[in-house]
Amino acid sequence: MQREIESAGRANADVIAGRTRRRRGRSRWAPAVGLALLLSALTGTAEARPASYRMSCVAVQELVGRSPGIVLDTSPTTFDRYVVNVRYCMPGQQLKPAFERARDNPQCFVGYTCYDPDKTGRDW
Repeated sequence: MQREIESAGRANADVIAGRTRRRRGRSRWAPAVGLALLLSALTGTAEARPASYRMSCVAVQELVGRSPGIVLDTSPTTFDRYVVNVRYCMPGQQLKPAFERARDNPQCFVGYTCYDPDKTGRDW
């Protein structure tokens, strides 16, 4: 009985002093919070490519101009990589002007694509 009174007295003193006793261990919400953080981190890294056909021609040109090399969707099922100059191609590659469909221009100059001049597509 004496121990219970002493324990209750200590608990009251802690409450008055602003100290509360918390149970040790993880919160029951810890697994759910951890899972939510993990899922948000995984989905946050998956970004969609910019779509040239949904942007104005000027916006596409500015986007390619700000990036050394960028992959753009040119239709719902196709994409390609565009660069501003040959520095962003692999050694030995050359530049080819690229014109793609933009929202306001069906033949918008968006930059250049890199290609291998030795590989012309002929098999002879």
